[in-house]
Amino acid sequence: MTSSPADLMRRNLLDVFNEPDPARRAAAIAETYTEDVVWHESDRIVHGRKDLERRAEELRAENPDWVFRPAGPVSALDDIGHLGFRYGPVDQPPVVSGMDIARTKDGVIIELYTIVTEIRQPS
Repeated sequence: MTSSPADLMRRNLLDVFNEPDPARRAAAIAETYTEDVVWHESDRIVHGRKDLERRAEELRAENPDWVFRPAGPVSALDDIGHLGFRYGPVDQPPVVSGMDIARTKDGVIIELYTIVTEIRQPS
């Protein structure tokens, strides 16, 4: 099954970064990204599925009670997908806002860019 950029953006946010179970997260990573995916964050570049999996686990461990929420619909054009997000404690206003932009090929993400646009102090 080939996934569209819009489907991949939703899976990236919800099935990978919101998934608390390591085995389910690893399965979603295997289905969502190419083996040699490159993920650009503001302070690092992550290379490959295994390092992406490790980084996703770090984010979950830093704030285990926080969740990612879509900030509007997915935008897609050709092989590019975009999804804004909000991140923070469940049932509270978000602490972090930003966006993910991905290049896709053959139904998987080949390159991901995460841009943080706002950070607020948690309540």
